[in-house]
Amino acid sequence: MPTRILPAVGDADAVRSLTTLLSQLPDAEPVAPVVDSTQLVDTLARLAAESVDELPEVVVVHERIGPVPALELIREVALRFPAVGVILVTSDASPGLFQAAMDYGARGLVALPLSYEELASRVQAVAQWSTGVRRHLGSGGDVFTGVGGTVVTVSGAKGGVGATLTAIQLALAAQASGRSTALVDMDLQTGDVASYLDVQFRRSVVDLAAINDISPRVLADAVFRHDTGLVLLLAPAEGERGEDVTDRAARQIVSALRSRYEVVVIDCGAQLGGAGAAAVEMADRALLVTTPDVVSVRGAKRAVRMWDRLQIRKAEETTVVVNRHSRHTEIQPQLIQKITGTTVAATAVPANFKELQSVVDAGRIHELESKSSVKQALWGLAGELGLVKVPEGAQKTGRGLRGGDRGAVSFKRRREG
Repeated sequence: MPTRILPAVGDADAVRSLTTLLSQLPDAEPVAPVVDSTQLVDTLARLAAESVDELPEVVVVHERIGPVPALELIREVALRFPAVGVILVTSDASPGLFQAAMDYGARGLVALPLSYEELASRVQAVAQWSTGVRRHLGSGGDVFTGVGGTVVTVSGAKGGVGATLTAIQLALAAQASGRSTALVDMDLQTGDVASYLDVQFRRSVVDLAAINDISPRVLADAVFRHDTGLVLLLAPAEGERGEDVTDRAARQIVSALRSRYEVVVIDCGAQLGGAGAAAVEMADRALLVTTPDVVSVRGAKRAVRMWDRLQIRKAEETTVVVNRHSRHTEIQPQLIQKITGTTVAATAVPANFKELQSVVDAGRIHELESKSSVKQALWGLAGELGLVKVPEGAQKTGRGLRGGDRGAVSFKRRREG
């Protein structure tokens, strides 16, 4: 059986050199190369969604891949697709880098300039390892999940548009439907998830920032299990400590959470830092919350353009959520979609702060009544995004979620990403 090899190379000259050598290897089946880290992860996720058997046995990552650094990309691939063997191609073949590559999950390293013998030897060894792992796990079985959990980021077009409320209710809807769910406060300086959920907990996301290998036990020590069943990873009480969470640390934290929970909802706030940018880049769905007013919509447009310039997220890969919507406002969702160039969620959240005021003031947003139009809309949004587990027959009866909430199953499940 031929060995499928997926090259991940950003440099055109390096692509030609690598693909030429790979095509000469015995029993090798090179596939079309990918040019950046986002395309690589998206390609693997798409293949894994079809079948584990569709995944390539070997991925070759060039050191100049971007925008995610090569070692960080290797870690994400190793965590999300554990039966895919990764080889790093690099000009630095020092023992230090070799050890670092192994620590990040690589199965081999090939030095530049490329030699046929070394590349053939590494590919053969890694392909044998990958085949053995798949045979051990049982290809297509329940043991190997491939893509891991779904990560959704929620950002605000500006402060005060309702990003935190949206993130919390999406996570509550996913948890109530039976999915294991983690809610992360990545608004590192001004995060309010703890205040909204009446939580006092001394550990935070900062406690994971300096850890290179986040084991399940380490992760369990850093999170707080809320009465609702949600697992919370909170922002630090001292905002200045948020600077310790680098983009590299954020990638490791998100990858660790993705491997442990079915749904991970991340509140990124309205200010873009390195950690938030990394989370948005890694997310399966990136939401941008705005209200239907000129200032907020301009903020949404500004954020979308910045994400595109920084190669974090393309406009068409971003979903805008319209909060405090009213049929009487001049700015409607269709206009927001046209202005921002994004997809606008079919579910708009109505303007009804009176429903929220008592639970917000009490810091008990999780006790928002089921009949609340705001809650029904946000849980409906969770259904639209495919975050809820719909019980058998629920689409016919509209029942099955805790507390009689029907919003999360009123929309046909649709998973994009």
